[in-house]
Amino acid sequence: MPSIQNTFSFLTSRALHGVWRRVQEAGAVTARRPGPYAFRRIGSGTRLAFPQGTLFGTPWIELGDHCVVGRDVTLTAGMMPDLDLGPDTVLRLGNGVVLGRGSHIIADTRVRVGDDVFCGPYVYITSTNHSYDDPARPVGKQWPRTAPVEIGSGSWIGAGAVILPGASLGRNVVVAAGAVVRGEVPDHAVVAGAPAKVVRRLDPEAGWQPPLRTPPPVPVPEGVTPEQLAALADLPEQRGTGAEPGQLGDGS
Repeated sequence: MPSIQNTFSFLTSRALHGVWRRVQEAGAVTARRPGPYAFRRIGSGTRLAFPQGTLFGTPWIELGDHCVVGRDVTLTAGMMPDLDLGPDTVLRLGNGVVLGRGSHIIADTRVRVGDDVFCGPYVYITSTNHSYDDPARPVGKQWPRTAPVEIGSGSWIGAGAVILPGASLGRNVVVAAGAVVRGEVPDHAVVAGAPAKVVRRLDPEAGWQPPLRTPPPVPVPEGVTPEQLAALADLPEQRGTGAEPGQLGDGS
């Protein structure tokens, strides 16, 4: 029989987790429940998980439809809060953007993230970099350099990657985890390293160069139900029992 102490610990744990789930739900930011934040736009279906990271300059931030912003994500426009940044949007996320937990987008000048861009956790995108021109002054006290950032639609940014000021990524670019990207990256390219370099590109005639080492995944056919997928997952084990073809009801 469980002891009274174990039972109390079990019930306390369940209660705490239940309360935390309710807090997360209540603290999430959406178009219908923006909380204290005055975003220029929050699109339909977009959700910022609770707790949020640092958020300021929100009147100059636009979030597209169906974006998923993980917990502890920082989104800022301007160098500090309470600045008047003029009439134009500074930071814009397209539709379907996913920002992994702990990511940062720092937009002191224009940052544009296209549609369906997926970012892993702890990605850092910034339009500002420290300068070190004056050797007599601490780097942190020198006026920073800024340059716009563009990330093309359909791109994938791996965990811990850094996108520096002036970077311009094309469509469907893959940025390897931990890469540090600056300058221009063409469409359909894979970049890796610090500083990042193109390690694979799509040639319109020859395909991927160098060639991909693994075959493309087979997509799930349209109309297949979750129940059918679950049944397929059991087939290898059943085939190992010595059943003859046709005995499993799969038409083989």
